[in-house]
Amino acid sequence: MISTVLVANRGEIACRIARTCGELGIRTVTVHSDADANALHARGADESVRLPGAAPADTYLRGDLLVKAALAAGADAVHPGYGFLSENADFARAVQDAGLVWIGPPPEAIEAMASKTRAKELMGIAPLREVTEADLPVLVKAAAGGGGRGMRVVRELADLDAELAAARAEAASAFGDGEVFVEPYLGGDAGGRHVEVQVLADTHGTVWALGTRDCSLQRRHQKVIEESPAPGLTAELTAELHALAVRAARAVGYTGAGTVEFLVAGDRAHFLEMNTRLQVEHPVTEAVFGLDLVAEQIRVAEGHRLDGDPPPARGHAVEARLYAEDPAHDWAPQTGRLHRLVVPGGVRLDTGFTDGDDIGVHYDPMIAKVVAHAPTRAEAVRTLASALERAAIHGPVTNRDLLVRSLRHPEFAEGRMDTGFYARHLPALTEPAPDPYAPLAAALADAHGRSRFGGWRNLPSQPQVKRYAMAGEEHEARYRHTRDGLAADTAGGAGGVQVVHAEAGLVVLDVDGVRRRFEVGRYGDRVWVNGTALTALPRFPDPTAQLAPGSLLAPMPGTVVRVADGLAAGASVQAGEPLLWLEAMKMQHRISAPVTGTLTALHATEGQQVEVGALLAVVDPARAPAGDTASA
Repeated sequence: MISTVLVANRGEIACRIARTCGELGIRTVTVHSDADANALHARGADESVRLPGAAPADTYLRGDLLVKAALAAGADAVHPGYGFLSENADFARAVQDAGLVWIGPPPEAIEAMASKTRAKELMGIAPLREVTEADLPVLVKAAAGGGGRGMRVVRELADLDAELAAARAEAASAFGDGEVFVEPYLGGDAGGRHVEVQVLADTHGTVWALGTRDCSLQRRHQKVIEESPAPGLTAELTAELHALAVRAARAVGYTGAGTVEFLVAGDRAHFLEMNTRLQVEHPVTEAVFGLDLVAEQIRVAEGHRLDGDPPPARGHAVEARLYAEDPAHDWAPQTGRLHRLVVPGGVRLDTGFTDGDDIGVHYDPMIAKVVAHAPTRAEAVRTLASALERAAIHGPVTNRDLLVRSLRHPEFAEGRMDTGFYARHLPALTEPAPDPYAPLAAALADAHGRSRFGGWRNLPSQPQVKRYAMAGEEHEARYRHTRDGLAADTAGGAGGVQVVHAEAGLVVLDVDGVRRRFEVGRYGDRVWVNGTALTALPRFPDPTAQLAPGSLLAPMPGTVVRVADGLAAGASVQAGEPLLWLEAMKMQHRISAPVTGTLTALHATEGQQVEVGALLAVVDPARAPAGDTASA
């Protein structure tokens, strides 16, 4: 029997594994990099072992350090979670060679399936060797790892070499393996859906196919919303997917939990890959089948048999991944202090963060997974959308609004989505929709906290004005101190608004006869009113804070990994032309010219670490080359 498990991972999945281990009476040891020294997974474990450094290549990708940590802490088993070394056969062997139990499939099965090129060959599918115009569009894909890293869609043959190089660099950084391959792109434009089958196999020859999951809503080939069962599949197609998944598992002598992924177009299923690990989206399967897949992984590793047939499926489950990122600005990852994270009851919340934790630059930007389970799909979708909408998420910009709008979009609500969903709908889904009464609520909450007169005066006061930045625009809120307390200033455009209640954390307004509640949280100059974020502005703007037109600012903290060849001050550039590349959170982000003009300053150099908002370059639109009038 396993008594102590070392979790060779971090964040949400490390916390999730530790939770199950605690329920089973198993002691848990985690590992943490220097950047994660105060992370929840390090704080909450029975013990945690330091991995010196911050970059994944120096810490969570160092199998030798992980094995050493397990032995030092007295662990008798290792659970790899997902990502990092979870699909690394050499690491699995090193764990076993050290006399530890590997909670995962045999190294030989990992080896056969962890490389997507070898997996396709095993299933009788060969990747493209040479790409011609007739093959376009194609997908460049990392042979190891997942999560959308090392993947590029190529639509022009002239772009292939550059995208191959970028994919290799990103894959090497994320997985320690720069191998990539090319396959036909059957994504969104072709109406394809991403459907997968959860498998669970024991060491006695039993293989379960635990339903289907639809993971079609993706950004940068990384899943955003997942659900089980996949809607709209015929019984025949479902049976075919189950049979193919079981066939793949048996072909490599698989044991434990794994996932077989397909692209479904119409009634045809195309094998993509097998993930020889636990998937991020495993909670939806757990909810539908009433299982704890981590507990089942541990039972299989201890040699237990699966009990006959799988348990019956019940209801429907939907999961949304809450990311610290800005979907409206090329999904740019965000960093900073997560002041508050509260999601209403009735849903499952898996997270690696608590209030006051910092979201850093070194790792994946996922904050949490929110899962709803209900008797029907419509009920599960409604529950999840409502919980996300009412959640208090105070900190960096997130994709929360996008998730709510996606769940309520007719295509998703009716089960007609495919992998091109965001390519078609992203502009509409990210259109700013701030609450017009948020600035007034923020100002009233602030005034309550600052008033020296108990909320009233003997004489009428002059209108008070507070300025806020909201959704990229400046807004003024006007109010008065009266004998009866705070009141909206009707002369300032607040006609029909009555202040019912005002205190530092809660404002209630009567808006044209409708009473509305506004929960307010303030942290320095940042204010959250329900789901609307604002920045309190000073009464008098700082003239030194003005930037020249065409200034190119870092959208995130990161490392400058590449500057466009030959780029220097004085060069003519076109709007949208790539100027440099930043690496942050294991992804490379292209930074393009904001306007057509002349590059008058270049402050970025390869290898340079930059903070968010750092001035990278300046493009002067007034000095555009003759005949060029385009702008971004």
